[in-house]
Amino acid sequence: MAESRKMISGVADIKVIGVGGGGGNAINRMIGSGLEGVEFISINTDSQALNESQADKKLQIGEKLTKGLGAGGNPMVGQKAAEESRNDIANALEGADMVFITAGMGGGTGTGGAPVVAEVAREIGALTVGVVTRPFAFEGAKRSRQAEEGIMAIREKVDSLIIIPNSRLLTMVKKDTSMHEAFKVADDVLRQGVQGISDIINVSGLINVDFADVKTIMSNSGSALMGIGRASGEGRAVEAARAAIESPLLENTIEGATGLIINVTGGSDLSLIEVDEAATIIKNVLNHEEENTIFGAVIDERLQGEIMITVIATGFELGGPQKNSYTSKKTIVPTLTKKELPKEKPFVQDANPFDNVVIPQPVAVNNLPQSDFTVVKPKESLPPFIERWKNG
Repeated sequence: MAESRKMISGVADIKVIGVGGGGGNAINRMIGSGLEGVEFISINTDSQALNESQADKKLQIGEKLTKGLGAGGNPMVGQKAAEESRNDIANALEGADMVFITAGMGGGTGTGGAPVVAEVAREIGALTVGVVTRPFAFEGAKRSRQAEEGIMAIREKVDSLIIIPNSRLLTMVKKDTSMHEAFKVADDVLRQGVQGISDIINVSGLINVDFADVKTIMSNSGSALMGIGRASGEGRAVEAARAAIESPLLENTIEGATGLIINVTGGSDLSLIEVDEAATIIKNVLNHEEENTIFGAVIDERLQGEIMITVIATGFELGGPQKNSYTSKKTIVPTLTKKELPKEKPFVQDANPFDNVVIPQPVAVNNLPQSDFTVVKPKESLPPFIERWKNG
């Protein structure tokens, strides 16, 4: 049904869902930055946090379970709350062609609830992209463990997952930068990534692409990376492209990606030659020729003299040895239509930190005399109250 609505209106219905406190804060900052062309929905167990939300729609989940008091940092409570309100979530997402789900991993509502929201989004037929943050190390081992469990859970439910590690923010800001400003850096990655995809789908530009093309790249694509670059002056296209693929928020290189979305935004002075230069720089990083690529180019009069480039790379699990499963290289460069409308862009992915841990194996030693060893039996201990009873 979403597909038919899209064909009639010509505009894809894109919804951005913030789940939990971190997700809600992220969409508030995106709304404040002027992100357009999408619908914002805030989902939370905390009624007070929802009252402060600027979202178009607000949905309190798990009202019976939590009484509006939040999940208490417990992902299981967040999951049960989302399951309790599953029908309400489906109603809120109705009509969506594409759903972005953002959450801070490690807490209760976002960690436990976001995978349920993602599952519902895919059930209604929406292209579903998760953009989540990994907590700072100083937030503690428990929060980090819960974050990893939440990431594993949502990875199974979305078409594509982008992970932004908060620790990378420390390399991008000055020592006197406030926490609010630091988190805005991460939110800008999400904001500009959403804007970049929204623009190439819904905004007429130098190069237009179809929603079906984006769906081809991002459906069931697994882990993804998103980066942004911005530059001005001579060689700006090349400089912006390099900045996008070398973003400090990227945990890995785009090398090995099997799907690539490149959106270039600039003022009316943006040329197709610059678009080609940027695309060439980015595509040269890939290690094989079998990737599907989408180019989009949009005019934003606010960017006179500047170029902004968003890169979304997907399908890393399909790379490497399986690259021969692709029979041809498909680069989508749709019709050229000159118009003048706006917008902006960026990023990330992850690996299990325990994948490469080497566990030492025991070595048998048989050539030592028996007398060299003394076996000491550990003293059996009884609970204190039994000891007292035994001794009178």
